[in-house]
Amino acid sequence: MLAQQPIRLFHLPFSFMLPQKVAAERGYFREEGLTVDLVERDRRDVEVKYIPAEETLTEDYDVDLYPICKWESIRRTWDMGDGRIVANGTFANLPYTVFTRPDSDIETPADLADVPVGVNLRTGQEYTARKAIEEHVPADRVDLVGCGMPTDRLRALHEGRVDAVTLIDPHSTLADHLGFRRLLEYDNHMGIVGNDDVDRDLLEAFLRAYGRAVDDINADPDAFRDTYLEMLEADAAVAPELFDDVDVEAVREEITVPRYEVPDPVDRDELDEHLAWMQARGLIDEDAAIDDIVAPL
Repeated sequence: MLAQQPIRLFHLPFSFMLPQKVAAERGYFREEGLTVDLVERDRRDVEVKYIPAEETLTEDYDVDLYPICKWESIRRTWDMGDGRIVANGTFANLPYTVFTRPDSDIETPADLADVPVGVNLRTGQEYTARKAIEEHVPADRVDLVGCGMPTDRLRALHEGRVDAVTLIDPHSTLADHLGFRRLLEYDNHMGIVGNDDVDRDLLEAFLRAYGRAVDDINADPDAFRDTYLEMLEADAAVAPELFDDVDVEAVREEITVPRYEVPDPVDRDELDEHLAWMQARGLIDEDAAIDDIVAPL
């Protein structure tokens, strides 16, 4: 066991990262020898994206580990030198959903050709959405536009600024209650990036503590509903107009805590395939090398 090694974890206040918060609150990291400091940003100060696009987390925020979309972890580590990938996985049974308005002419995923789809750029959503939509339309006819955080994307759809947006629960359930129509679902893939000081012992201690939290949540998900719903309640304060025409209690009752998974130590071959996919579409430099992206653990 580590001797109470200090570690700064960047925390995303999103549904797929609930186990990290639970592991910190229940002392599981501490019991693995990690003195954890959860680094969070005030949601009210975040205008576009929660992970800063122009600042590094491992240097500017002095973070040891941070979660991020798998494809964005590839781009961020290569383009910004912001650490190296140490783990990856699905993290939770929480698919992304593409929504459109009920009066839209878009009836099937194939109708998304040349249709602007609202995502949060520089978070990884553009990669997962592109990959999913490409299964239905030609790659050169995928049109993704930046609309910001979940509430911003809901506003854009509600106001008619875009014809479709991507969302993940609990905002997907809110979109259902707002009358929007589900069009396409696809998996949410995540990665964990570490700085140069993260070694195998630290990573394994982190994953064991994370795994205990996953077991707790999966064994009794209802015990964690209030914590899970904190994000939705925070957004009700940020964007109250989205909640004016819905029965908030009905939304709360319909939302269920998903089943979570423990991230796996990084799969170099899998990420190399994703890197090749990105390079083929001009989404990352042709000379990007997997050895500079994946941590040598």
